[in-house]
Amino acid sequence: MPLEASTILVRKASPSDAMAIAAFQIAMALETEGIILDQTITSKGVQAVFEDDTKGTYYIAETDGKSVASILTTPEWSDWRNQTILWMQSVYVMPGYRDKGVFKAIYSNLFKIVESDTAIGGIRLYVDKTNTRAQEVYTRLGMNGEHYKVFEWMK
Repeated sequence: MPLEASTILVRKASPSDAMAIAAFQIAMALETEGIILDQTITSKGVQAVFEDDTKGTYYIAETDGKSVASILTTPEWSDWRNQTILWMQSVYVMPGYRDKGVFKAIYSNLFKIVESDTAIGGIRLYVDKTNTRAQEVYTRLGMNGEHYKVFEWMK
């Protein structure tokens, strides 16, 4: 059953949220890709965002004072649009809070930020091809994956 939108608080994360965010990332990597992340490296990676805001911005979703989800947005400059595009990354919602409107609240918050800022041209994300559940959520919120295919090389 969905939570009432008024019971979900979405806010910009602060350094005091770093431990929870790192734990979310470790859980997500294991759940979605079967990867065991190093806690020290992941914690330092999360902390680096708080130390250098050009790397991105974390947002936290809370309900009843408990952090239940997080997302990282990172900027990409688009010369085609002369605007910044925000990438949604590191999206994680705790299992007991899925299908309750938490991600929708996070997305709505981000959408309002982007819609009100003429310097930002849109929102993008990438999703594992096998994560059909997430793809369905993104589609229901009005996003589409029809335009680009992401290629990568990772060291």
